Amino acid sequence: MRVTANGIEIEYELHGAATGVPMLLIMGLGMQLTAWPDELLKALVDKGFRPIVFDNRDIGRSTKYDSAGMPNLVAAGIRQLLGLSIRSPYLLSDMAADALGLLDALNIARCHVVGVSMGGMIAQHLAAAAPARVQSVSLIMTSSGARKLRGPTAKARRALLSGPQGNDDEARITHAAGIWRVIGSPAYPQSDAQLRERVGRGVRRSYYPPGVARQLVAVAASGDRSAILPAISAPVLVLHGRDDPLVPVACGIDLAKKIRGAQLELIDGMGHDLPPELIPRIAASIAANAARVD
Repeated sequence: MRVTANGIEIEYELHGAATGVPMLLIMGLGMQLTAWPDELLKALVDKGFRPIVFDNRDIGRSTKYDSAGMPNLVAAGIRQLLGLSIRSPYLLSDMAADALGLLDALNIARCHVVGVSMGGMIAQHLAAAAPARVQSVSLIMTSSGARKLRGPTAKARRALLSGPQGNDDEARITHAAGIWRVIGSPAYPQSDAQLRERVGRGVRRSYYPPGVARQLVAVAASGDRSAILPAISAPVLVLHGRDDPLVPVACGIDLAKKIRGAQLELIDGMGHDLPPELIPRIAASIAANAARVD
């Protein structure tokens, strides 16, 4: 399904019964709505929620910013290291406005919000800018963006910035599966078949590297969110893997300290993914945080 919201087209899906409690799920960098594990969506539906998943701008089947062209990631990275301003066709705050526009289009006055990785960064902006619309926030493997925080491991950075060895879907799937092997949970490794099935859905649905690059620049250009975090008034869960090579666990600890009343949950052996073995625990933690709403 598709709606016009915040001046763009947004592709979305609703899961569960119409009587379920709305819960907006915001995915991470370059990830489409298909990246949400079916097991997690079912677990949330079983707990009485109605998950809303969607493609962020510039990815999947939502509006693309072709006219902006392919950004220079090396130049953007250097400017970020030097603390210089970075030009970007949009910012994370614009993506938060997209999410809010989607809620408006669906006539949802208030809902629970779950954000993963970059989606957690967008969720921070959403909860800070529109506190009356957000009932609870679950921030998974994400960061405040503070410059002092340690970044990805060298291996994770190289994997993220690498490209496929070919222009066909099989080469793209092999490349994407390789990235997940590097950043995934060391205690919960997935088989090649599991990884290829997981990433294959996204590759075959939409493959659009320029959008991923522009989203990456948007993250860098948006900078430190520490100043807006005190504006978040909803109950907050910060859930982070202790073995995350892409967004180190120190980022989750820092984030929880900066949000009033935030609950911090660290999971041993979890990396930068949502392994099937941890889905029951993650769903239970999200539901418990939602139950904290006064």
